[in-house]
Order: sequence, then C-alpha cells, then structure tokens
Amino acid sequence: MKILIADDDPLVCQSLQVLLSREKDMEVIATAHNGAEAIASCQSTLPDVVLMDIQMPVMNGIQATRQIKQDWPEVRVMMLTTFQDEQNIRLAISAGAEGYLIKSIEVSSMAQQLRTLFSGSTVLDADVLRRLTQPEKDELKKLTPREKDIVELVAQGLSNREIAEELFISEGTVRNNVSVILEKLQIRDRTQLAIYYWRKS
Repeated sequence: MKILIADDDPLVCQSLQVLLSREKDMEVIATAHNGAEAIASCQSTLPDVVLMDIQMPVMNGIQATRQIKQDWPEVRVMMLTTFQDEQNIRLAISAGAEGYLIKSIEVSSMAQQLRTLFSGSTVLDADVLRRLTQPEKDELKKLTPREKDIVELVAQGLSNREIAEELFISEGTVRNNVSVILEKLQIRDRTQLAIYYWRKS
C-alpha cells in the first residue's frame, strides 16, 4: 500500500513515516505540508491512500480532498485530525473522504484502519460519529430486521463479501439489500449509511 501523508507539522509527517514504514505492507512514498502540495504529490506519485490533516496553510485538507477525489477517484482519503466537531466531519465526508480518524489513535490501530480503508471499506471513528445529531427514530421502522443487521455491519466497516459470510447469504443479496436500504432512508452511499447507524446508536 502506497501512502501519502499530508500534514503541516513536519514532526507529525516524520513520525508517521517512520512508524508506518515498519508495517510490511505499507510504504510512505511522499509527504506534503499543505493541500496544494498533497494534490501535486498525488499527480506525481499516485498513492493508494492519503492520510490528510484538515487544518493546513495554502489549501486545507477538505479542499484538497475534494480536488483529489475529483481528479483521482480511485485514491482513498483518510482524514487524520484533532478536529471532532460535526461541521468538519460532514465537510470531510461530503468532500469524498472515506475515513475519519483522530490523531490520538494508536499507530497499530491506525495501520489496521488503513488496511480496512484500502480494502474498500469505510472507516469512521465511533467517538467522532457519536457527536453527530441523532436521527429520527421513526426512520428505523422502515427497515426489516435483516436490513438493520446489514446496516450495523456496514457501519463496522465490513465489505459486501464479509457481510455475506457473516449473515450466510450471497454477496449479490447483500448488494441488493444495501441498495434498498439507501433508497428507503434516502441516503447517498455507504459512508452516509455508516454515519446514520452511529447517529442512532
């Protein structure tokens, strides 16, 4: 997994580079100190995952994420920040970030979350998500028990294949159920579905 680290604190970049490089399946291929540098690095290195801070000079992480996802939609973006407020969470996800972690996370846990993100799943810090406003309880009545089970597993970051194995159903059935759930709840994608789950938990 090729990783780009974008953070305006050189010490943070250096520390993460050293620690993540110890993981056998990870390589930090570049660092950037603002959003504009992150975009330029994506163009020259095309990383698999970007670890993106929010508050940076020149261009912040949310602006950079939006541009990166527009130009290189296959690049996965993990926000890594000290900000836990609802506005930044919503803005980051709206910009296209597939993950949102707080900098206090242990590096071993971060490495595992990066693997989860790289595999195609959404990674959202539960403590952060609980800060979001609770949705209307009546919305939950739209879901069948099986659909509620699937929502819970999506929120845990499981892929369709993993959900299928967990519930002993086909991957196609999971895919169809997820589409029905999104339609019922008028939710755009799996990331928003995960947020929905954590809001009501």
